[in-house]
Amino acid sequence: MPRVSADHLTARREQILAAARRCFLRNGLHNTSMQDLIAEAGLSVGAVYRYFKSKNEIINAISVEVAGGLVARLDELADRDLPLLEAISGALDLADRQVGADGNFPLVIQVWSQAVLDPAIGEIVRARYLELRRPFRKIAALALARGEVAPGPDPDALAAVLLGLLPGYTLQRQLVGNPDKATYLDGLRALIGHPGGSAG
Repeated sequence: MPRVSADHLTARREQILAAARRCFLRNGLHNTSMQDLIAEAGLSVGAVYRYFKSKNEIINAISVEVAGGLVARLDELADRDLPLLEAISGALDLADRQVGADGNFPLVIQVWSQAVLDPAIGEIVRARYLELRRPFRKIAALALARGEVAPGPDPDALAAVLLGLLPGYTLQRQLVGNPDKATYLDGLRALIGHPGGSAG
């Protein structure tokens, strides 16, 4: 029996995940069954189950892929040691790319809604959000060290607030269409008492 190459295995896995994304966005997470995913992928039942034993495994794989890419970019942003508002501006640029039909945020909203109903999906979301806090902790610690925010808060507490800016912004962009990044940053600047300047 010929050996299957690693490239072939990766391509099949990505084929299944791409089919799952299409199904979830078209039909909704809750209304999509494994049979729907298998039909969309155009593969046999055995081929799909070779990679994923359940819909939750597919959801986890997509969330790891999406969050992993976002964490890597946020880590790069944190490593640049930017002023706080510039770092947040860069994070909002990443968030903007996830809004709309070609982004992942429409699917993220569905995963959130299922997370409050399904404990297994809740654990998936919890793990991803703990990963996303890590780069914000570094951004928070640097901001505190530079005196950009009032002294006193624990970096973990500030990181949780900074991370919260992203879904707060992106959810409004997705559902309402505004505010734009400049307006959001103006509000944040006023909130933290930033002395002035702009973040592009």
